[in-house]
Amino acid sequence: MQNGNPILKSVRAMLEREPRINLHRWPVSLDMIGDSVVVLEGDVGDIAAKKIAIEIAGATPEVRGVVDRLRLASAEPRGDGEILDMLMTALRDARELKNCTLRLMKKEETVTVQEIRDDNASGDMLVSVTDGVVTLDGWVISLSHKRLAGVLAWWAPGCRDVVNALEVQPPEEDNDDEVTDALSLVLELDPMIPHPEQIRVRTENYVVTLEGLVSSQAEKERAEQDAWCLFAVDKVINQLTVGS
Repeated sequence: MQNGNPILKSVRAMLEREPRINLHRWPVSLDMIGDSVVVLEGDVGDIAAKKIAIEIAGATPEVRGVVDRLRLASAEPRGDGEILDMLMTALRDARELKNCTLRLMKKEETVTVQEIRDDNASGDMLVSVTDGVVTLDGWVISLSHKRLAGVLAWWAPGCRDVVNALEVQPPEEDNDDEVTDALSLVLELDPMIPHPEQIRVRTENYVVTLEGLVSSQAEKERAEQDAWCLFAVDKVINQLTVGS
């Protein structure tokens, strides 16, 4: 950290006030590139902390850009090969992605795991993992496909970050309804959410609100994490009630 830099002091002060980030447990390193770009580096507890930290830094006066080098502190450390294998299994098992060609990058070689050659192809994805960071390249036919692939990557045990570079072909205009539909699909697929029909999802300006009833605190927290995992979601308001 550049000692005495007023911009970095301001960012750190705001990060310290945010309980979701918890700098005492997960110290984040701050640095500057030039006069207005902030670099965030270090481990964080979950994806919510990562996105909130980026938003706080980006909203700081005089900051014109943020370089994100934050990584999730994995509770289940895994090797890159194991993460890749588990993710490819999840992608192959996802009904919504059954018409996607799936390739993986392993030891600098591209391996085709599933190939779709007909006119009904819904994507061609190339997946790689480096130091726990999953990168998704290629194309898919919809934003829902892009978001689902990204969530499955976040779910992979040992995953520390996801770079979702999938292109949507043909291009599709994003909106709040698309986010709501994608999250509803994710909740239905999540084995840790036994009754997704009891969860209501609303999205406004990419801010997701969760309402309804869940059976445990763990389920409430899991539903919120699923929302944070979605590409382009900026904030999650969790109003779920725990009950029987």
